[in-house]
Amino acid sequence: MNGVSGTGSVVGEEWGARAARSRALAVLRVRGRALGLAVLPAAVAVVLHAGGLTGHFTGAAWDAARWVVTVLAVVVLLAAAAVALVVARARPAATPTVALAETAAPDLYRLVRDLADRLGVPPPAAIALTPDCDSWLEDRTHRAHRLHRTTGGDGAPVLVIGSPFLWWMRVGELRAVLAPVVAGTGPAAHPDIAAARRFIRGLDAAVAVPGDSGLDPLRRLGARGVGQVARVLLRACREHAAEMERGVAAAGSERAQAVDYGVRIVAQEQVGLAYAGWDRLLTRVALPAWRMGRWPSQLDAGVVSALTELSRRDRLAEGFSSRLGERPACDLLEEPGAVDEATSLLAARLFHGGPAEPSPDWAPVEWSQYPEEVVDRKWRTDAARLHQVLDGLGMASTSGDRAADAAGPTLTEVMAHLTTTPTTGRAVGPKATAERDADADADAAREVEAREDGPDHPDDHRPDSYNAEDHAPDAEHAEHAEHNDGDHNDADHEHIDDHEHIDEDDDEPANPAAEALAGALSALLAREEAAREARVAAETARTAEKSRKSARRADKDRQTAPHAAVSGPDGPLPLFPLQPPRTGRDLLADHVTAMVCCAAVDTAEATPGLDWLDGPALLVGGERAKDLGPRVLALVEDGDPEPLRAWLALTGVRPEKPVRLV
Repeated sequence: MNGVSGTGSVVGEEWGARAARSRALAVLRVRGRALGLAVLPAAVAVVLHAGGLTGHFTGAAWDAARWVVTVLAVVVLLAAAAVALVVARARPAATPTVALAETAAPDLYRLVRDLADRLGVPPPAAIALTPDCDSWLEDRTHRAHRLHRTTGGDGAPVLVIGSPFLWWMRVGELRAVLAPVVAGTGPAAHPDIAAARRFIRGLDAAVAVPGDSGLDPLRRLGARGVGQVARVLLRACREHAAEMERGVAAAGSERAQAVDYGVRIVAQEQVGLAYAGWDRLLTRVALPAWRMGRWPSQLDAGVVSALTELSRRDRLAEGFSSRLGERPACDLLEEPGAVDEATSLLAARLFHGGPAEPSPDWAPVEWSQYPEEVVDRKWRTDAARLHQVLDGLGMASTSGDRAADAAGPTLTEVMAHLTTTPTTGRAVGPKATAERDADADADAAREVEAREDGPDHPDDHRPDSYNAEDHAPDAEHAEHAEHNDGDHNDADHEHIDDHEHIDEDDDEPANPAAEALAGALSALLAREEAAREARVAAETARTAEKSRKSARRADKDRQTAPHAAVSGPDGPLPLFPLQPPRTGRDLLADHVTAMVCCAAVDTAEATPGLDWLDGPALLVGGERAKDLGPRVLALVEDGDPEPLRAWLALTGVRPEKPVRLV
C-alpha cells in the first residue's frame, strides 16, 4: 500500500491494512474448511474405489463401505452445491437510497474524485443519498443491484452520503467529513478483503432466503436448511469479520489525516448538530404530516431552518448561524429541489411506511402550506374523531342541551364529560359543571381564608358538603390503628402492611371517564391504522412488481437508472419506525388539545403555525401558546377543568361555541 508522506501515519495505516488482510484471510479459511468438509466424503469414496480397483480393498465389507460412502458423498456434495448456489444467488440487502447520476451532480463527483486522488485511493463507483445523518461505502457489485449503478467502476463500492449533510454543511466541511470514508476504497480494492466481504454478504443474504414470500413449502424447507448452515458459518466468521472492518476503518482514518484534518475536527461538531436537528424534524414536524397523508417535500431544507432556530434559541449555538454565509454543499447538485423531494419521499417510506409514489391521499406539501394543510387538518380530524367516539359511547347526546347538539360539537361537551367531582371521582354533566362555575369564586375565597387562618381549627374550614357520618369508617380505622400501636407485635404490623397493599391495588383510576374514552380512541385508531397499512401494502406490492419488470428490462437493455431512482427497501415498511405506539392517555390528551386548538381558531384570533423544533403550534397574538399542555393533562388525568378554563378565559376562547370539524 502506498504511504502518505509527511503525515507520520504510514505505520498506523500499514498496521490497519495488514490487520484487515489477516482477518480477511481468516474468513476465507473458514470458507475453505467448509469446502474441505463438504468434499471429504467424496475423497474417501474415491480412495475406497481406487483400493477396490487395485485389489487392496476387496470383500463384501469393503464393497458395502464403498457404496455407503459413495451415497453419502453424493448427498453431501448435492447439499453443498445447493448451499453454494443459494449463497451466490441470494440478493444481499441494500440500503434504500436515492441514486445520483454524474449528470445530476457533476461538481460533487468532481469533489469526490479529487479527494480520492489526494488520498491515493480508487474513486467510488457511484454516489447515492440516504435520508440519514451518516456516510459509508456500500458494495453493490451483485447483479441484483446493477440497475441502481449509475457509473462504471468495476468492483468499486458506492459512496452513500446522508442528505442532511449536503444542506447543512459547507463544501469544505463535507470534504473533510467524507475523507475517511473515501479512503476506505483503498483497502476495499484488495482481493482478499473483497472476497471475504462477498462471502459474508452472501451468507447474510442466505439467512434471509426462507422469509421470501414466493417459495413453495418444499423449497422453503430446503431454504431453512441452507439458512441453518449459513448461520453456523456466520458465527464462525463473526469475530474475524468485525476485526477486518475495524482494520479497514483504522487504515482509512490514518490515511485521511493528510486531508483537511483541522477542518474535520470542526466539522464533526456539525455532524452531531445535524443529527439532532434531523431527528427533531422527523419526529416533531414530519411525522404529524405523514399521519395526515401529506409528506413534506423539502425535508433537507427544513433541517437548515430547524438548526437555525436552534441556534437562535440556544446561546451555545450562537456561532452556528454565521456559517450560513458560506457556500452550502447542496450547491454541488444541479437540481437540489428535485433531489430533496426524492429523499423526502424516501424518508416517508422508511420511517412511516408511506406509498412509493404520490397520490391524492399521499400528496407532497410545501413548508408554506404546512399550517393549513397539516396543522389545521390534523386538529380538526382529531377533534372529529374525538366526537365520533363520544357519539359511539352515547355521551354526546346526553351531555348538554339539544340546541347545542344540533348546532355542532363544542368544547364544553368534552370538558363536561372529562370533569370529575373531587370526592367521588365520577364524571359530572354540564349542569353540575355550571353549578361549580357559579360557586368557583366562593370556593376560592374560602380556600384563601383557610390558608390564612392556619391549621389551628381545621374543622371550621371544612366544605359545606362535609358529612361526619361519611367519615366514620376513617375514625374507626384511626381508633383501630391507635389500639394496634399499643401492642407492637409483628403480626399486627404485617396485617397493616397487607391491608395497605390491598388498598393500593384496589385504587380506581382518577378519571374513569377519561380511561374509557382513551380505550375507545385507541381501538378506533388501531382500526384506521390497520386499514391504512393494508392499502399501503397493496400499493407497495404493485410498485414492487413494476420495479421487478423494469429491472429485468433494464438489465436486458443495459440501461442505467436516472438520478432520482430509489433502491430498496428490503423488507416490510416502515423499516425504522420513529416512535413507539402511543398510550391511550397520550392519544386522549392529543385529541383534547386538538379540540381546544379548533375552538381557539374558530372563536378567538388564534392561528395554526409551525414550530421548527416542536412541530404544530397554536399561535395566539402571533406568539406560540406554550402553557396549554399541562392544563389539558390536568383535565385528562385528574378531571380538573379549572386550569384549562382559566386559560380559555384569558385567551378569549368561547368553549360553548360550535367548532368546525373535518
